Amino acid sequence: MKVYYSISEVAEMLGVNQSLLRYWETEFSDLKPTKNARGVRMYRQEDIDLLRRIHHLTKERGLTLEGTREQLRKSDDTDNMQVIETLKELRAFLVDIKSNL
Repeated sequence: MKVYYSISEVAEMLGVNQSLLRYWETEFSDLKPTKNARGVRMYRQEDIDLLRRIHHLTKERGLTLEGTREQLRKSDDTDNMQVIETLKELRAFLVDIKSNL
């Protein structure tokens, strides 16, 4: 498993534009990817987990940025995100099986 991921890799993982990741970085103070000497953003797994939570709350649940910040402040739903990711993988697997029938 890699320690650091580039912004392009993270954007691809989440299915969003790199510019959205840079924007979220300005909106969420807890999101601070490290930067190398050339200023290239390098995301750790913790950053990616936070981005997944932000993505879920804004894009899938439809919360505003303020609502997302509030939700992140009041509850640590890391376990919920793991369940959601597992369910998404299961759904994709089942859709694949169905399409092969």
